[in-house]
Amino acid sequence: MRIWVHIFRAPKRVIVIGKRRQTIKLRRQLIRVKFALAQETVETKEMLDIYRRYTVKQASVEEMKFANQQFLDVLKGLGIGVVAVLPFAPITLPIIIKAGKWVGVDVLPSSFNNSDKKSQ
Repeated sequence: MRIWVHIFRAPKRVIVIGKRRQTIKLRRQLIRVKFALAQETVETKEMLDIYRRYTVKQASVEEMKFANQQFLDVLKGLGIGVVAVLPFAPITLPIIIKAGKWVGVDVLPSSFNNSDKKSQ
């Protein structure tokens, strides 16, 4: 009789462990997104400050290059945001990102790219 109890409990245990692992994985991914968005926020504030200084001719060429690159990242984020609102976004977003990588176009902002984080 004890053997049957173990046999019937095993699948339940596997499901519980699987759910726990998926929850942990989801939390880690959400934390990564949170840090990436925080980094984008800081960089966007710096961009706005550089553009403000540019209007009174106090920004250098290097600062303007950084500000223009960050502006492109903001536009990329807006483009992804528009696609995220559309129906079937969980299907279309990964396809767009993969197609962009395949063609050689960077669709995601720089703070979301893992290759940039590893090289720093």
